Amino acid sequence: MGETSVVQKVADEIRVLSEPQGAAPPPAVSVAGGPADTAEQPDGGLPAQAGASSGPSRPAGAAMDPGTNPATSSAPNTMTSTATKAAEPAVSPHPYASMLREKRLASEANGRARRETLLYLDGVTKSFDGFKAINNLSLVIEKGEMRAIIGPNGAGKTTMMDIITGKTRPDKGEVFFNGDVDLTHHDEAAIASMGIGRKFQKPTVFESHTVEDNIRLSLAGPRSVLEALVHRKDAAERDRIEAILETTRLTARRATIAGGLSHGQKQWLEIGMLLAQDPELLLVDEPVAGMTDAETEETARLLREIARTRSVVVVEHDMHFVRELGVKVTCLHEGSVLSEGTLDKVSADPKVIEVYLGR
Repeated sequence: MGETSVVQKVADEIRVLSEPQGAAPPPAVSVAGGPADTAEQPDGGLPAQAGASSGPSRPAGAAMDPGTNPATSSAPNTMTSTATKAAEPAVSPHPYASMLREKRLASEANGRARRETLLYLDGVTKSFDGFKAINNLSLVIEKGEMRAIIGPNGAGKTTMMDIITGKTRPDKGEVFFNGDVDLTHHDEAAIASMGIGRKFQKPTVFESHTVEDNIRLSLAGPRSVLEALVHRKDAAERDRIEAILETTRLTARRATIAGGLSHGQKQWLEIGMLLAQDPELLLVDEPVAGMTDAETEETARLLREIARTRSVVVVEHDMHFVRELGVKVTCLHEGSVLSEGTLDKVSADPKVIEVYLGR
């Protein structure tokens, strides 16, 4: 080995020993002071390209830690980079595709929330000759819940029930029953058969028939009036009728002609006719209008009993009756939800006082 090579080797070893561990070595410099294309390895191995590094520097002759692979010495940095990329949100190369993706994810999230409800209205709007009877209405009724709906005349209460039962089609918005059934695609008869029963403000009963016959005529199942009247009752049907008569406080009136009942008893009979159809959701419109105080209190108890096994939506103006129900209250105004919560909370709302209770 020539003198120049010996000097170069000694200079390289001194430089390596003097550098801090882990620092990348600078390009090799020849004895003459010019950059060298290659640097001879101290152990006599193949020359390495100038500036190339396979990992942290180590003194010549130092042994590598057992299990250390030079090819994977930078693995921690690679793993950190991979984890960072995994945490980043997926971004589409096209803005329109990104928008569609966000819309799809939002729709999936809404679908999961909707499937946990019995009745789901979102952004429902309905106009009649330019007048918005329902204006961006959103309402959720849980399974097994009883809800009281209050509000001034013209607030949209009746139109809301018309939309739910298929009598009226909304201009826009979503109306779902039992999670996935889009009610806007079905007519009144189909919706009634799905398990939604509606009681109107004025009772509608077969006044020339007995109380028991009214309930039998209303029992679920395809049957004509004549077939219902001559139908032979089995044990299950008799038990069903007895249970409804007891719930509606009409057991002692079972043989009475419906036309001879009091106004309150006719209301109970119509509720019993709805129960005979075994609905999951009852929509009851002003059930205590025209009732005596005693009938009003009994009706509150009746509806609380019914709500143990199904959902009930009660539209009512009588605040004393609503308080007897002891349920969540929603106040509508101009087709939208004005306030919602307990009766005390809603009654204390200045907006409700101004547009409804203060009148």
